[in-house]
Amino acid sequence: MRAHRTLAIVSFSALSLAVFFGARLSSAQQGPLNQGSETVARPKKPVSDTPAETEQPKIPSQFEKKDRDAAPPEVNFKSDVTTVSVDVAVLDNKGHFIPKIPKDNFRILEDGVPQQVSGYTIGEAPMTIAMVIEFSARFQSYYSRTWFQTLQATYGFVSTLKPEDYLAVVAYDMRPEILSDFSADRAVTNEALQRLRIPGFSESNLYDALIFTAKRMQDIEGRKAILLLSSGIDTFSKVTYSDARRALQDAGVPIYAIGLMQAVREMADAGGQIGAIDNLTFLQADNQMRTFAHESGGMAFFPRFEGEFPNIFRSISESMRNQYVLSYSPSNQARDGKVRKIKVELVNPANNQPLRVVDEKGKPIKYEIIAKSSYTAPREVE
Repeated sequence: MRAHRTLAIVSFSALSLAVFFGARLSSAQQGPLNQGSETVARPKKPVSDTPAETEQPKIPSQFEKKDRDAAPPEVNFKSDVTTVSVDVAVLDNKGHFIPKIPKDNFRILEDGVPQQVSGYTIGEAPMTIAMVIEFSARFQSYYSRTWFQTLQATYGFVSTLKPEDYLAVVAYDMRPEILSDFSADRAVTNEALQRLRIPGFSESNLYDALIFTAKRMQDIEGRKAILLLSSGIDTFSKVTYSDARRALQDAGVPIYAIGLMQAVREMADAGGQIGAIDNLTFLQADNQMRTFAHESGGMAFFPRFEGEFPNIFRSISESMRNQYVLSYSPSNQARDGKVRKIKVELVNPANNQPLRVVDEKGKPIKYEIIAKSSYTAPREVE
């Protein structure tokens, strides 16, 4: 067994957590705190052409490794029609979800060709989230600022979850390790997070950890996402960066990435402790995290101060929990297994120009559309 799996579990006292993180983890069971008034109020009930699904996502009883040696099932179903589903979040410049956008204002382009949107729902649903945490000796130790920031981010995000949300905790260094399976029990999550004390290895195999998690989530029903807390650096994963991008696009699980090294890097850079090569490595790591987030339909954040975390968590929650779900049958029905590019736009159907969104006072709002950028077409099976 790996050395760090046998580490003693150290429990924080309630007083320590209150001083260290500002709130006990058990407050997560009471739902997110009121963040104050929003620029655009969210609808109290889902608005849709068809009723939004309210059932909780079906969670596998065990978050376990599949049998690699098992023979693939025989495929005997054939269809001539493909339907693509796209989860879309429209956020204002403060990260608030913009509700009540009619179906006709959405336009989907596939490889530059406009598509006919057939399905449209909007609402709030329980989330299934895997929190993937880099915890290696490369940058983290008990006394380091990165260690403190990692714990602050993990406990802070958990405190924003609702009682019906499912969460799994996966830590990685040389390889990913499941600290807790998907569960709505925050005591299980608390026990898992208390194991984040002393890292075991200096390696940080980001690509392997993301693929490991995404592939095991791709068959989970309902709203799902990966929250990645990482430096963005990969040491020697078994797969390449290109392979990782392709696998994450195929899995279809949005990735919300939070960089953990910005504050530390700025301090080290000011003290002349980071050279040109190190700076290039960190810039490449940031770009990788942005790419994973963008191509999967998620978001990336790179906080420089601990005080930025509450707004980041609110933006992530707004984006993950409140979404428009659009579906269409592609005009290109070829089953060639190729990657198709997707672009979602908001337009005024009267003049086909970009949609102008205003707040309650009639002032224009700058908005951002969060959606996956591609999917892989099915391949014909003989």
